[in-house]
Amino acid sequence: MPRRTKEDAQATRHQLLEAAQRVFADKGVSRTSLQDIAQAAGVSRGAIYWHFKNKADLFNAMMECAILPMEQAMQRIGHDARQDPLVELERAMLQTMHSIATDASTRAIFEIATQKVEYVDELLAVKQRHAKCSADGTLEMQRSLQEAAARRSVRLPIAADVAALGLHALMVGLIHSWMLAPESFELVAVSKSGIRTYLAGLGLQA
Repeated sequence: MPRRTKEDAQATRHQLLEAAQRVFADKGVSRTSLQDIAQAAGVSRGAIYWHFKNKADLFNAMMECAILPMEQAMQRIGHDARQDPLVELERAMLQTMHSIATDASTRAIFEIATQKVEYVDELLAVKQRHAKCSADGTLEMQRSLQEAAARRSVRLPIAADVAALGLHALMVGLIHSWMLAPESFELVAVSKSGIRTYLAGLGLQA
């Protein structure tokens, strides 16, 4: 029986996350209430509070579904001395772009995060999580660039932290532009070209 109860709880949590994604996409995050999500999921409002503290907590849990695999891919860079950190960095970034371009759920979540959220008071925790994710990703890029430069005996033309910020901005800019008009360019192909051109400008080539 306890096992069944745990499975039921996980199923309800999954229902809530899926419902939140649908309602956030339709109404926007700030205009969506927890009651809206509960109704869309076919559960009571109390069920939401069993799994999540508030709307920001629910939103961040929804985001985790999409970005956790990407964060893990970045964190694995450099752990295997036999692998080229530059190749690993490019692979991790392109995997992110591929997921956004081909996985409907990932794309929907990124669309909500870039176009449907306003950082009003109740969503300050969302802003903080977004900022932390951005900072962590940039730090991982910086570490990878420094390791790649050291392996190639290359002196970066700009500080590694600035180089990482530029690379992160390139990635974010491409995602935002593609989200606004997905038919205007092929996300993975353009990202691959842009990333390689940027890295070459730093004197780094795989």
